[in-house]
Amino acid sequence: MSNSWWEIKIECVTDLEESIFWRLSEFGCKGMSTQQLGNEILIAAYVSQAQVKLLEVSDLSLQFEADAREIGCAMPVTRCNLIDEEDWSSSWKQHWQPQPIGDRLLINPAWIEPPTDSDRIILTLDPGVAFGTGTHATTQLCLEALEMRLQPGSNLTIADLGCGSGILSTAALLLGAQQVYAVDNDPLAVKATGENRDLNLIPTEKLIVDLGSIDRLQAMIPAPLDGFVCNILADVIMELAPSMAALVKPKGWAILSGILSSQVADVSNVLEKQGWIVGTVWNRQEWSCINLKHK
Repeated sequence: MSNSWWEIKIECVTDLEESIFWRLSEFGCKGMSTQQLGNEILIAAYVSQAQVKLLEVSDLSLQFEADAREIGCAMPVTRCNLIDEEDWSSSWKQHWQPQPIGDRLLINPAWIEPPTDSDRIILTLDPGVAFGTGTHATTQLCLEALEMRLQPGSNLTIADLGCGSGILSTAALLLGAQQVYAVDNDPLAVKATGENRDLNLIPTEKLIVDLGSIDRLQAMIPAPLDGFVCNILADVIMELAPSMAALVKPKGWAILSGILSSQVADVSNVLEKQGWIVGTVWNRQEWSCINLKHK
């Protein structure tokens, strides 16, 4: 059984998706995915049996329930079972299909032949174990906001703070950005971003990715940016807010998501104290994307 994997499946409301993905990632899970089930979602993730014990998986389900109680939503249902090693890496992929987003993009799984009759920009993606497939509302909101900001020949230099799979970084370049700098605290996310850059035939020097957070990003950029995108969690955004203005030129912009609609007022208040002007707030399901400009 040493080559077996725990398959963990969680049925829950969309409000819990971000926190569950975060907990699964911290737990060491691989190949996480989301499937829509009517008004709810089914999250699947995989972790080696050699890495964790059943009791630890049970404790993880209790953490999911505690998160649900904290925001006052319905309790998630967690199930787990053991599967063979050769099955785990493909199991999570079976429900993920090409996803049109906004007016110009099509997110196409790397293991599916891209359509030949689409007039959309095709972004080939293999997220590996990193967050970001294009199915989550926060990712879609960020992609649509980038589409509004970027056009071919726009020659903008931007950053992706907490890049995950690299979906936002890659999309930015395909949509017309000239240069992207990306960082993430997870080395697996850094690896996934580099691999997805290569899948889309983007030159290495156009998408520079490294391990770290905002301090590493500040060291990477040779000059203030035109703007940046950050799709993480509201608490982390508020923690990083005092350092964000230094990233951009005067009147530079930012696209922030990973924020529940109920958290927008608190996040906006923190950002406004740092000199940001909240432009528009886009909502989808229970999630929001804040579009900002610096004074």
